[in-house]
Amino acid sequence: MSATRPATRTAAKQAPAVRRANPLDMFVWQGTDKRGIVMKGEQPAKNANLLRAELRRQGITPTVVKLKGKPLFGASGKRITPGEIAIFSRQIATMMKSGVPIVTSLEIIGEGHKNPRMKTLLNAVRADIESGSSLHESLSKHPVQFDELYRNLVKAGESAGVLETVLDTIASYKENIETLKGKIKKALFYPATVVAVAILVSAILLIFVVPQFQATFKSFGADLPAFTLMVIGASDFMIQWWWAILLLTIGAGVAFIMAKNRSPAFAHFLDRVMLKIPVIGQILHNAAIARFARTLAVTFRAGVPLVEALDTVAGATGNVVYEKAVYRIRDDVSVGYQVNMAMKQVNLFPHMVVQMTAIGEEAGALDTMLVKVAEFYEQEVNNAVDALSSLLEPLIMIILGVVVGGMVVAMYLPIFKLAATI
Repeated sequence: MSATRPATRTAAKQAPAVRRANPLDMFVWQGTDKRGIVMKGEQPAKNANLLRAELRRQGITPTVVKLKGKPLFGASGKRITPGEIAIFSRQIATMMKSGVPIVTSLEIIGEGHKNPRMKTLLNAVRADIESGSSLHESLSKHPVQFDELYRNLVKAGESAGVLETVLDTIASYKENIETLKGKIKKALFYPATVVAVAILVSAILLIFVVPQFQATFKSFGADLPAFTLMVIGASDFMIQWWWAILLLTIGAGVAFIMAKNRSPAFAHFLDRVMLKIPVIGQILHNAAIARFARTLAVTFRAGVPLVEALDTVAGATGNVVYEKAVYRIRDDVSVGYQVNMAMKQVNLFPHMVVQMTAIGEEAGALDTMLVKVAEFYEQEVNNAVDALSSLLEPLIMIILGVVVGGMVVAMYLPIFKLAATI
């Protein structure tokens, strides 16, 4: 008998794990309420019978309850973006601070979400929590959407009994980081747009416009200017080898992405080069410092030990050069150095950042000082991006004017020369 009881208890403990492995299915239903009005909706449930019972409990007589069908195309929906995770963080933080239980919060947010993948994810997290898992354990099953930093902060909040406060901090952090990422993308998008538009316009002119002039020039029977001959030669080359140029461009792009994702040495080289580009490099420097300061402030404020926090912060800087520098800072701090001394040794952080960190350590307010540093450098990024946008708008017009105007001049030079001889 004694041998049977532990086995029974063990089986009972293992039963929830089996239930957690099965996410809820989505059902569509239709029924009538007590007034005879037809109502319909969608709701996750373990099976149709349980959903019918729940509807009757709410005063609805179900007439149709069936599994929701999946569309032929795009059944899984678009991928879950970091922006959606940031919005989710703010929603659940607001609800929990208002006293709404976490399971109810997840149900409300999931039902209101338009992305099927996000809805499925939130339903799975809710099912895990209903089965006895903590929020940290539930999120750990989805490491792609909830990174190590997110999970560590939630774990620290649960351990300290301040989950609502930590979720609010996470929401603010994710919103600030996503805003910063948007600014960086905007800064990089403008130069890429200038180059892409210039190449596209040049290709259109060389393939479709220049050959029309070339047929006219043959009837002149006169020598063409060198500039015109150069443009005609480029046009002939584009018409004959456009497919090779297109394949080469696509192949180079694919090779570049694969090398960046699979070769740490190439990624480090690329990030180092990007930091040295005029204007763009300074924006990336400031963005990395802002990410470092804000992430370290959030993790440290949540109660994560400093060495562990630095280990998490390294991957959040967004640049391999800064990532390696933070790992070195972590190693120095782990053997007893102060953070400001370790930052000084990597020779990457500005003097102001090091000094403010030192003041924060001395005053016992490191997280507060780091937040101030993050706010300052985020504003620097905002100002730099706005200035870059103002600078590039006329630059785009100049480049396009030179490209298009140069080709127009090349095409009309023979006409001007012929008119002069007449």
